[in-house]
Amino acid sequence: MLSISKLYLGNEEYGDILRYKETRSVYKKPIVVWNLTSRCNLTCEHCYANAAHFAKNTDELSTQEGKTLIDDLAAFNVPVLLFSGGEPLARKDILELLSYASSKGLRTVLSSNGTLIDEEKARYLKRIGISYIGISVDGNEQTHDSFRHKKGAFQETMRGIRISLNAGLKVGLRFTMNKKNASDIDYIFNLVEQEGIHRICFYHLIPSGRGASIRELELNIEEKRKVMDQIINRTTEIYSKSNRTEILTVANHCDGIYLYLRMKKENHPDAEKILSFLRRNSSDSSGIGISSINWNGEVYPDQFWRNRILGNIRQEKFSEIWDSSKNEFMNKLLNRRKFIKGRCSRCHYLEICGGNFRSRSEYITGDTWASDPGCYLYDAEISGASSK
Repeated sequence: MLSISKLYLGNEEYGDILRYKETRSVYKKPIVVWNLTSRCNLTCEHCYANAAHFAKNTDELSTQEGKTLIDDLAAFNVPVLLFSGGEPLARKDILELLSYASSKGLRTVLSSNGTLIDEEKARYLKRIGISYIGISVDGNEQTHDSFRHKKGAFQETMRGIRISLNAGLKVGLRFTMNKKNASDIDYIFNLVEQEGIHRICFYHLIPSGRGASIRELELNIEEKRKVMDQIINRTTEIYSKSNRTEILTVANHCDGIYLYLRMKKENHPDAEKILSFLRRNSSDSSGIGISSINWNGEVYPDQFWRNRILGNIRQEKFSEIWDSSKNEFMNKLLNRRKFIKGRCSRCHYLEICGGNFRSRSEYITGDTWASDPGCYLYDAEISGASSK
């Protein structure tokens, strides 16, 4: 996760303190994404969890199992617990679990499609101290409804966003970039300005779950470079108007290198400072600084890497599963630079990028350690020639 607003313009939010703090440790406790249900009222084309339209799932962790998990995560001192799905608000006990997590001192975050948020829920979420709600919006009304296979989904989502903002909650948008919606990026920037939304996270498409069936929609190299420039330029524009919306990109760690190289070309005074920030925390933290727990208790290195099961919290505590000394694969992730192959292994910025996103490499090439096909840097750039 790369903060364009922090690195390019110097604006700092709480999440930036976690991402770019001075002391970096590979042994830091992970942010936990808990996909606590497979049920959803929408059918998004790019859903990494393959969530089904209000599917009946009898294998979900029970309320008590969920509370036991929360107790373990709190004792383990994880920095953030993100409730996701499916649609987490489809679970009848979601408010109870959110409240319990918050009462245990966990920074508690909700990821939702926004359609099930009403005034009562929003007021309750504010009262129990939910720190942030991330809501998916993938373009204008027509584009969004097309992706969700439901007419009217956009208006339902916008209603949930406005209700959440009116309740005083911090709200961000999640936008997954692809060929069908790249032309809507300007629309999204205009939307957050108009509505007073606090954050945008621009996700690169990962071929996980249903996302694997739309790989042809992934942006090509030139398209990725174009949207990165567009995001940087629009971020600069809105900050010039004293708008402090936080702008981030997610799931492609060469974004940071691309930003640095652009700053070098512009003779930006903070270019080398930004490089030091990137060294501290810009590479793929799957299996190190982020983790995912499925609705049935399975633990993954991240929310996208669902074919890599590290254990199950029904058999072993998460805090015990997350011990790389007992797991050969996790130990390799911790020392991944030694195993990276091909173009990535020869990259001047391997120390910083860490070989980009390992789950994408495995999904596309079948090899965990192959070069990431999602990289959009030119050969001259990865050779280091462009940084001199």
